[in-house]
Amino acid sequence: MIEIKEFTRAEIEPAIAIWNKVVEDGVAFPQIEPLTVESGTEFFEGQSFTGLAHDENGKVVGLYILHPNNIGRCGHISNASYAVRADMRGNHIGEALVTHCLKKAKELGFRILQFNAVVSSNAPALALYKKLGFVPLGVIPGGFLMKDGTYEDIIPHYHIL
Repeated sequence: MIEIKEFTRAEIEPAIAIWNKVVEDGVAFPQIEPLTVESGTEFFEGQSFTGLAHDENGKVVGLYILHPNNIGRCGHISNASYAVRADMRGNHIGEALVTHCLKKAKELGFRILQFNAVVSSNAPALALYKKLGFVPLGVIPGGFLMKDGTYEDIIPHYHIL
């Protein structure tokens, strides 16, 4: 059973380890630099919401960040990123994170959840977003710089809350 709770400083180390693994893999997040305890604390606390997924033993197995995608007249559109601990992928933790995020975004007053850069080779994410009713907006050719220096297409998505 996965339980999602709000980020606390006490869990910074597992949170940055999970986040940094995705950054290090270089195939999903736009960030290049890993988080430190200091920068990670500031980053996770600076979001509208950071949720941590815990397994039945209370271990952090995934997380998401939720924040406005833009400001002002577009501030009602939210954006999110998800990370699941590498050894726990394939166990529906991502689905729990996205489902929780959709509810939290609505609760916080957002009207839309938008993903700007879903990498076209990220088949598990694409399948999940389709299952949950996200709408793809088209393809941006070469919109993501992979770690190996090649460019991959991205597919922005949205979900009306």
